[in-house]
Amino acid sequence: MTQAQMPDEQIRGRWASEILAALPQRISHQPLAWARETPEALAVVDGDVTWNYADLAAAVEEAQQRLADARVGPGDRIMVLNENCRALVAMILAASEMDVWCAVVSARISPKEIEIIADSCKPRRLVFTTGGSPDAAGPLADQYGAERIDSQRLGEIALSPMRESAPEPVATDGAEQVATLIYTSGTTGTPKGVMLTHRNMLAVAAISGGLRGLQQGDRVYGVLPISHVFGLSSMFLGTLYAGATLQLSARFDPASLAKALAEDGVTVLQGVPAMFQRLLEYLKTKDLALEAPQLRYMSVGGAPLDPSVKERVESAFGLKLHNGYGLTEAAPTISQTRLDGELDTTSCGPVLPLLEYRLQGSDGNPVGEGEIGELWVRGPTVMKGYYRQPEATAEVIDSNGWLNTGDMAQIDAKGNLHIVGRSKELIIRSGFNVYPPDVEAVLTAHPDVTLSAVVGRSVVGNEEVVAYVQLAPGSEATAEDIRAFAAERLAPYKRPSEVVIMEHLPATPTGKILKGKLNEMIRAGQA
Repeated sequence: MTQAQMPDEQIRGRWASEILAALPQRISHQPLAWARETPEALAVVDGDVTWNYADLAAAVEEAQQRLADARVGPGDRIMVLNENCRALVAMILAASEMDVWCAVVSARISPKEIEIIADSCKPRRLVFTTGGSPDAAGPLADQYGAERIDSQRLGEIALSPMRESAPEPVATDGAEQVATLIYTSGTTGTPKGVMLTHRNMLAVAAISGGLRGLQQGDRVYGVLPISHVFGLSSMFLGTLYAGATLQLSARFDPASLAKALAEDGVTVLQGVPAMFQRLLEYLKTKDLALEAPQLRYMSVGGAPLDPSVKERVESAFGLKLHNGYGLTEAAPTISQTRLDGELDTTSCGPVLPLLEYRLQGSDGNPVGEGEIGELWVRGPTVMKGYYRQPEATAEVIDSNGWLNTGDMAQIDAKGNLHIVGRSKELIIRSGFNVYPPDVEAVLTAHPDVTLSAVVGRSVVGNEEVVAYVQLAPGSEATAEDIRAFAAERLAPYKRPSEVVIMEHLPATPTGKILKGKLNEMIRAGQA
């Protein structure tokens, strides 16, 4: 199935093409414009600290000065080790104002992953949001010899010593200038830094945010990690682009979310399905009623939406649960349900206006109407490429600009997108991408493990990581030993939920592990 061009669509009285044409050149321009137009409007809430838009502008100015004093300039990269906090917000926008690329990296990943990413993006400085992250505040900043700076406005941050780094060319056009780098892997030694331009991110913020009805007066609960693209473009930038309020939360806690919904006037809640499940479980365990008097919109992404989860959430909230689909390389939104659309299924809604798509079979030819095919997309949200990896870029983006999502999809009679499977082995766990080679590399580093294979196991509203391992002859290592070994070396979301020890992993005569056999075991309940 080929779609030459998605039809234009009106968003709150304006055509999407008009919105795209009017986008500013940098992601920081519109939030700072709100500082001039509505300086007293509430912009950011970070615990007990609140910034109006004038405060936000002052914080961005201070962050710019801190970076300039550290001899960071146009074309340089900075790598910000973070959890959601006000200093992170200021640093991303300050980097935008300075034409600096900002690699936004979770402080909760392993030290080895951090060093591999740093070696890839070659930042001029590493920035640690020590005041807003216990992981960044501990040995991590000290390990890099970072100088701590106590800022009354930003909270404590830390800057590493200057590193050898050559600046990249600067482009005036926001469609060419890179705003952020988001890394999609780590421990394999071949991380891929997704280059998202200013226009990539702004297209999602303006068009996807407009389709959600984001506007001044909204208060968005900001618990999605800004170090991941869903939280970065859709939640963080979408909120500030609209002149709304972003209430930051560094880590998900169901009690904190319940309190915020009841008392803080939250109007918009975005998350992954597991987040909503944990909230309902918490309320049931504590025998508490759900209170969300101001909530008008809620949506999920980052993981498959199970029909039973959708039904339970909608029943509890008394609101429709919206859904969407995307990937890091598309900044991320490819499709989402509409405010006035039918939400009687778990579809991901129509493809965004101005995005082209096609579905093709394994032979490369278009599939028939209503059939399943591999999804390709093209348009303003598609990444510039993988940083310093032209060959990897060419594997997913063809010469005509089409991005291969690697996902199998179907378009129903109403034009809604349904993701039916993944042609890649990617596991999405609680909204985080887990690449099996990352986990396998750690498992096979164990002295008693000779072979390993990692696959995903579907559970209600989520996926789990299951590891199959083959031990060296005579080994007495247990599954718990292997799990403990992995836990010391992997971020929590990458750790296997279960380790299965096998005498021999199923393999071809050439030694290639047959993951299809392992998936069959998963489906048969043998793990």
